[in-house]
Amino acid sequence: MQRDVMEYDVLIVGAGPAGLSAAIKLKQLALEANREISICILEKGSEVGAHILSGAVIDPIALNELIPDWKEKGAPLNTQVQEDRFLILSKKNSWKIPEFLLPPLMSNHGNYIISLGNLCRWLGEQAEALGVEIYPGFSGFEILYNEDGAVKGIVTGDMGIGRDGHEKPGFAPGMELHAKYTLIAEGTRGSLTKQLEAKFNLRADAEPQKYGLGFKEIWQLTPEKHQAGLVMHSQGWPLDNSTGGGSFVYHLENNMAAVGFVVHLNYSNPYLSPFGEFQKFKSHPTISTMLKDAKRISYGARTINEGGLQSLPKLVFAGGALIGCSAGLVNLPRIKGSHNAMKSGMLAAEAAFEALKESRQHDELSNYPEKLRASWIWQDLDQVRNIKPALSKYGNLLGSIYGGIEMWLQAFEIRLPWTLNHGKADNETLKPASASQRIAYPKPDNSITFDRLSSIFLSNVQHEEDQPCHLKLKDSAIPININLALYDAPEQRYCPAGVYEIIGDSGNERLQINAPNCIHCKACDIKDPTQNINWQPPEGGGGPNYIGM
Repeated sequence: MQRDVMEYDVLIVGAGPAGLSAAIKLKQLALEANREISICILEKGSEVGAHILSGAVIDPIALNELIPDWKEKGAPLNTQVQEDRFLILSKKNSWKIPEFLLPPLMSNHGNYIISLGNLCRWLGEQAEALGVEIYPGFSGFEILYNEDGAVKGIVTGDMGIGRDGHEKPGFAPGMELHAKYTLIAEGTRGSLTKQLEAKFNLRADAEPQKYGLGFKEIWQLTPEKHQAGLVMHSQGWPLDNSTGGGSFVYHLENNMAAVGFVVHLNYSNPYLSPFGEFQKFKSHPTISTMLKDAKRISYGARTINEGGLQSLPKLVFAGGALIGCSAGLVNLPRIKGSHNAMKSGMLAAEAAFEALKESRQHDELSNYPEKLRASWIWQDLDQVRNIKPALSKYGNLLGSIYGGIEMWLQAFEIRLPWTLNHGKADNETLKPASASQRIAYPKPDNSITFDRLSSIFLSNVQHEEDQPCHLKLKDSAIPININLALYDAPEQRYCPAGVYEIIGDSGNERLQINAPNCIHCKACDIKDPTQNINWQPPEGGGGPNYIGM
């Protein structure tokens, strides 16, 4: 097939905080050195920010370094944190942990409550003003290699293929984008990242990556319930002691609040529904009182890297590097990764610029991981490296106590000499349905709690209906013979968008995949017990179109 070919110095896949920061830093370095560097960013969303979802309370440390005059340039950081509140929940009550008992690391003072999607839109404007080419609506489908095996770029997905696999009128083949260096910034569990990890064995020395599934809704509160700058987190109900996770409630400007919930995907009960747990959380008196007479504006979900240092893959390969959530740089107890993502993009940009100055291409940017290890990213992750494995090993109560002690020791520059292991991958943790207890989830009241279909309507999800299913089964028999038989088809419950359904009478069941519902969270790719589901990007521009998330 004849494809158009475009050549660049640096190709970046993903217009999130890491990819955009990398592009901006490269252009800044090029301007300082009076050099020309061609940069292209490929973004699968319909626009920059369309697929971005995060809490988000951002530590501005990386933004301060990248664009020191961001306030004068109108960056959308409008609400500084005014109060930290941490609660322990039972079914009916809540207890506030005094702020002085929380480790200093957990303080959010000096941080900002933002829409990460809006910040990315603004960063996109800054990048384009510097001459970066950004192409939204194009998905990276396949890695391209030189004869010596080095990465030379990517192929974008074909447009205009019917569900039957045949070309429709208006068919357009994907483009080949070639570059001297390719930076992968496609977010959690990216399809290209998986290809690269397999090709270059990048995870040979890493523990399994760990994940959480995060939900977020934007609510417009009544003025008397709104407190601009309030940051509230909770642990406890509705999750049991063996199921990790917790909530966040962030009060933005204009009476808006972000209400969210995270469930760690190493849970063991196949009857658990992360979406259902989120709805139950909102029924807690503390939350339902706040949401009374409020209006839900938007909904979304995405997976989060939680493995930390132990789960970092090798970050470089011949011809490029992994940055941001493609690398896995989230600080779990802080629930923050954007500052590390941005800094990783900046460090990779420095490494790529040095290579280009030396007229190198398609080799390993070996000084990028060296720069990362010497940066504050490494310190940020190192001081919390034991928190996630402690929660998994000891449960929420003892794990949180252990984590609190270790974080307090870190405040006095006391580093414990051991590093705990994660153990199993998240897809390996389910117990058989026969050994698990069913969980009853109340019917939605359509005021504070809702069903999945009405929720995904608020995500503005759109896919071309007549296109091949982007959720591929390696073996079509496994959903019934293994997932249904052993685990009562957990994909029906862990998917936050109602993509997977078992239909048919007993003995004649089959799995129905409602691919147009998909909001690109990747939970199925992560949690499927036999790793039988392979998430691939649909036609570029498909998926959610988040606003203000």
